[in-house]
Amino acid sequence: MTQRIVLASASPRRAFLLERAGIPFDVIEPGDVEEGANVSGEPREQAKGLAQLKARSVAISTPKVCLGCDTIVAIDSTILGKPSSKDDARSMLQMLSGEWHRVITGVSLIDAATGREYTDYAETEVRFAELGADEIDAYISSGEPFGKAGAYGIQGGASSFVIGLKGPLDNVIGLPVRLVRQMLSKMEA
Repeated sequence: MTQRIVLASASPRRAFLLERAGIPFDVIEPGDVEEGANVSGEPREQAKGLAQLKARSVAISTPKVCLGCDTIVAIDSTILGKPSSKDDARSMLQMLSGEWHRVITGVSLIDAATGREYTDYAETEVRFAELGADEIDAYISSGEPFGKAGAYGIQGGASSFVIGLKGPLDNVIGLPVRLVRQMLSKMEA
């Protein structure tokens, strides 16, 4: 991709992954897209729908290719969003303790100049070790769980919780770079 794209996200993790991949971009935060916006369906469809909303909210203000993403953590049929309190974070981490869960990132690319649009998702299965109460409390005290789906960041202190991973690690961080590259190739074709 030679032209700069627009990342519709304020996530420093997504920006880091795009930089590392050598994909040139500018950032415009999506407007009017609230976490948990009214998008229904299974977790995959919700992640894709939220990614589309974010990309579309930016595409109306630029003629460039816009990239919207949304990451959802799901255990069985329960979606774990961003924790609203220490108790909420504790509950999520206790639920994930010793279990496999899915991290799903919806990715939407919109070429604002042509209207072409591609939306897809990546999914990674993650298994946590059994977490003790002291371990959970120490992690919560670090402040790291807040602002992250499922109350954890695999690129930080929670990396020690992970004992199994099936799928792309960068997806769990928040941006499946291989999928983004494939979608950008389609957009250029």
